[in-house]
Amino acid sequence: MADKIFISAEIGINHNGDTEIAKRLIDAAVLAGCDSVKFQKRTIDKVYTQEFLDSPRESPWGTTQREQKEGLEFGEAEYREIDAYCKERNIVWFASCWDVDSQIFMRRFDLKYNKVASPVLTDIPLLEAIAEERKYTFIATGMSTWEEIDAAVEIFRRADCPFELMHCVSVYPMPPEEANLLIIPELRKRYNCPVGYSSHEIDNIATLGAVALGACSVERHITLDRAMYGSDQKASVEPLKLIEYVKQIRDMESALGSGKKILSEKELAVRKKMRG
Repeated sequence: MADKIFISAEIGINHNGDTEIAKRLIDAAVLAGCDSVKFQKRTIDKVYTQEFLDSPRESPWGTTQREQKEGLEFGEAEYREIDAYCKERNIVWFASCWDVDSQIFMRRFDLKYNKVASPVLTDIPLLEAIAEERKYTFIATGMSTWEEIDAAVEIFRRADCPFELMHCVSVYPMPPEEANLLIIPELRKRYNCPVGYSSHEIDNIATLGAVALGACSVERHITLDRAMYGSDQKASVEPLKLIEYVKQIRDMESALGSGKKILSEKELAVRKKMRG
């Protein structure tokens, strides 16, 4: 990873099954100065039970959970379009896969990174499929115990796959008092690895705190409008706020400095004036 903080804009399923919305979100991420955009991929019949898929749910695509889930999924044609558009806009894209079939599906694209989403951290076959690719992998730790994180880390170390743990609290949206940011140095100490932060907050305070505590990457859901249909929209950042979000991260990154006690020319001038 680069020395600067890696900022990932999580589009996830906020595209609502529409590639034009996806492209507008990619544009927003590029304009704000994000380093990447991320999507989600599921094989509906592998991730959910038949009973769940048959259960009722009102959505723009129908009245069942299946219709809603299928309406949010992109297939190969849509991802080919996204792949081409990201190359055109010169931004990296990747995806968090929720099952082994989806992970294998994504191998047809030349993606630089992988992501383990918090809900699938305990899916051992999926983690093994991801780790065998030996791509730099972001591992979200929301909802997980130390023992579960231990097991996931062991899989990636055994496969000699580079990884980064991401502190995450799976509350949508997350109030600041739930952030528990001191887990960031604890993760770094326990696993001796890079640690990032995946946020579902409304404002930016926890993200900036994570940066101050040494997070080397941050991830944030983005949306065109928080009032749009979708479970992740309210915990997402709109385009204008995304610009401010990235700027604040870069400002905080700059404010951290080197940690070395060196008097700048500006401070030396003040010293000379005030101390004589």
